[in-house]
Amino acid sequence: MTSTRLVHCTFPKDMIREPLLYNLGRDFRVIPNIRGATISDEIGLVYLELQGAEPEIERAVAYLSSRGVKIEPVTGGMPKSGLPQRPGA
Repeated sequence: MTSTRLVHCTFPKDMIREPLLYNLGRDFRVIPNIRGATISDEIGLVYLELQGAEPEIERAVAYLSSRGVKIEPVTGGMPKSGLPQRPGA
């Protein structure tokens, strides 16, 4: 059964240039879809939709977390702005 999950990802400075989202599609049976993003030299903020079997989504999220990406669930759909904001902004 296919599930879809929307998460907010905060990529630390040292992970911004790493191909982590590419790795999700290559190494896990999930389809990553970037729904909105704000990237700077200091931080990467991404609304990421993951589609696949729930165990594979869990593995993909665990992989991102293990690489230092902060993952927060998004409930209620995409925010109206569509672009992630810096924490505290």
